[in-house]
Amino acid sequence: MTAPSLADAGIVQFGTSRFLLGHVAAFVHASREAGHTRDKILVVQTSPREAGKQKARDLDTHRHYPLAIRGRRDGRDIDARETITSVAGCLIADQQWAELQRHVVEHARFVVSNTGDSGYRIDDDSALADVPQSFPAKLTKLLHARYDAGRDGLTVLPCELVSRNGEQLKTLVLELANRDYTDADFNAWLTTRCLWANTLVDRIVSAALEPVGAVAEPYALWAIEDQPGLELPCRHPDVQCVTSLAPYEMRKLHILNLAHTYLVHRWQREPHSGIRFVREAMEAPEWAAELHQVLDEVLPTLAEHLERAELEAYRDATLERFANPYLDHALQDIAQHHVTKCQRRLQPVVESARRRGIATPRLDDAISSAQSTTHSR
Repeated sequence: MTAPSLADAGIVQFGTSRFLLGHVAAFVHASREAGHTRDKILVVQTSPREAGKQKARDLDTHRHYPLAIRGRRDGRDIDARETITSVAGCLIADQQWAELQRHVVEHARFVVSNTGDSGYRIDDDSALADVPQSFPAKLTKLLHARYDAGRDGLTVLPCELVSRNGEQLKTLVLELANRDYTDADFNAWLTTRCLWANTLVDRIVSAALEPVGAVAEPYALWAIEDQPGLELPCRHPDVQCVTSLAPYEMRKLHILNLAHTYLVHRWQREPHSGIRFVREAMEAPEWAAELHQVLDEVLPTLAEHLERAELEAYRDATLERFANPYLDHALQDIAQHHVTKCQRRLQPVVESARRRGIATPRLDDAISSAQSTTHSR
């Protein structure tokens, strides 16, 4: 299934999601086109699902695929299409483990991952299995093979939406290494020769194109927390090496994510409004005005921690993204786990505002509504 040679695929990407095709692979493509990057990407399919395996076969066959970029950015309407050429091939871990392990030992320089909500669960998995089930155990086994071959460490750049994702993944790999290999030198190699970067990703990749491809919004961010010796796999204006991820996480959680959750509150309050998508909410003057008022409650509180001008710029970019006429982002989808999202996205802002004497009547109403819904069940 694979190309005769994958030697130029220095980036090993765990996950075949359309997000990675429209995010990391697109950045690497642009960086290669500009002459900044030599590495291509080897994609690894890891799930047991047959649909996932078929997707991997399609990707291996159609390594050059279309990416449609549609929406608004910085006040400009964008409707563009490009061909992404950064994928060198795709391996199915369950079926091609020996080839994958050989590649990681001989050619890898970077590991990128986006393995979904359950990607960091290891349960009773073991790195000693012929093919481990979980991503952390797979990674541990592959890194041990590389260590055993006397090779240098890798730079690991997880993209899962987990706070401090690099640190969390490192902890899991060390736990597995301690349990399965009991080799102090391997543990030292993992700690001192591998770099585990915390990252934050942000781009809506709204649809897949068949057989391979994706539709993405123009806005994109890959923020990577700097550390000594860190080398990035590509250069791109939307790939930012930053001192701390904390401001980026705070803005995303308490502006973009909060605004999504508030729109769900408004949608639940008017179940017969006919509004289904975020863009339709932004087209309704009353809804859009109310969302602006909510963000007016949020920004003074966040300004205690972050620069007001940066918050306003991020708010404006968020509202522009929400109004994307090409994006069907369903409020019903965002409504999943609504009560938990209110607790995580809205409640900390309200509590911080209360300590500072800042009124948040609309946020209070959204939280109260979510709580009353829970109590009525």
